[in-house]
Amino acid sequence: RPDSLAMFVVTTGSGVRAQAARLKDSGEFLASHVLQALALEMAEATAEVLHCEIRRLWGLPDSPDLTLEEIFRARYRGLRVSFGYPACPDLEQQAVLFDLLDPEKIGVQLTDGFMMDPEASVSALVFHHPEAKYFSAK
Repeated sequence: RPDSLAMFVVTTGSGVRAQAARLKDSGEFLASHVLQALALEMAEATAEVLHCEIRRLWGLPDSPDLTLEEIFRARYRGLRVSFGYPACPDLEQQAVLFDLLDPEKIGVQLTDGFMMDPEASVSALVFHHPEAKYFSAK
């Protein structure tokens, strides 16, 4: 495992934006917003479940007594980073990940600004090193 890296892209799929627009056009603003929020949260939840499975496959399963709060605070071994966030800010590097994984096969495209479309998608790099941390503020 010393040189292992996992990469993935997950999506809730296409159609969310169009359905949300139909709801908005028919005056169902709250339903439109809720649909988009649920799609984004589903993509994030799917990424977290996949990250958990990667840890298990690497022989680093989560402790059975790991609480939901500890999961939210990433109190497990390893690290999942995504492009465009402070730990991995260069969104243009998303293109390298896309070249390697070809997520167009599952309907995810990159925009000219290197954002994912559909927007309810998550890409990630996963590291397992026990000292991997997002930041070290001192």
